[in-house]
Amino acid sequence: MVQRMLLSLPNLISFCRIPLAFLFLQENVFWRVIAILLAMLSDGLDGYLARRQKITTKFGTLLDPSTDKFFVIFVAIVLISEGRLMLWQAIALSCRDIAVLIFGVHLLLDKRLSHYQFRAIWCGKVTTCLQFIVLIGLTLQARIPDPFFITFILLGLLSLVELAIPRKKETVG
Repeated sequence: MVQRMLLSLPNLISFCRIPLAFLFLQENVFWRVIAILLAMLSDGLDGYLARRQKITTKFGTLLDPSTDKFFVIFVAIVLISEGRLMLWQAIALSCRDIAVLIFGVHLLLDKRLSHYQFRAIWCGKVTTCLQFIVLIGLTLQARIPDPFFITFILLGLLSLVELAIPRKKETVG
């Protein structure tokens, strides 16, 4: 039963983002854009299928954002090494993830981590979509204005606020 849930179609779709990231080792713009578009598609499809088939699992709710983060960080490292992305811009791209990490550490130190139900948040979905768009732009050698990266910092702060406000059905503490 556990193995079946781990190897469910939504989880397999999530896992696919990992090898897609490695396409960025090819210096071929076409394959890089295809990899990003497939990562975007898989990001929406895995959650949709899990909800539709009523097979959402704790593992899947951790796997989906983890493979997103892996993909974005891997691609960012490649783009930094090629001089297309500066380190501060990559950090700005990661502000939502930093906010989630800070929130998780806060819950851990406050001994409330096991009681908190992590969920997809609106700011997270917007951030992931914008991250993929920026990665496509950088791959196509578009110049992304610096103020656009400030948006990621603001979304990171909003994510922290959104995480801190519990849903009505949740109990924190």
